[in-house]
Amino acid sequence: MADENVNEQLEEQLFEIISYVGGAKSCFIEAIRAAKGTDYATADLKMKEGSDMFVKGHKVHASLLQKEMDGRTSTVSLILIHAEDQLMAADSFKTLALEFINVYKELNVLKSK
Repeated sequence: MADENVNEQLEEQLFEIISYVGGAKSCFIEAIRAAKGTDYATADLKMKEGSDMFVKGHKVHASLLQKEMDGRTSTVSLILIHAEDQLMAADSFKTLALEFINVYKELNVLKSK
């Protein structure tokens, strides 16, 4: 029974990561779309929202890493792999979103000349 509770808690944390970083990726995509439409205020807002969500997911992940380092858990599952994949993808999306926003800003400056 204790193992079941540990597994349930782990799954909850993994789905928490997936939820947070999935929301972050969506915000980063919305930021790119806003910048494309020259709505930089919304782009900045969406980047902030996404970054905040990413940090929440990252904190859950860090707590899992700490537990494993302390020897309290070492379960590897497809859900864990998926959660870490989504975490890395969200981080990449953030980097790309920032680059796209800068490119759209530069393009709009060039268009206005």
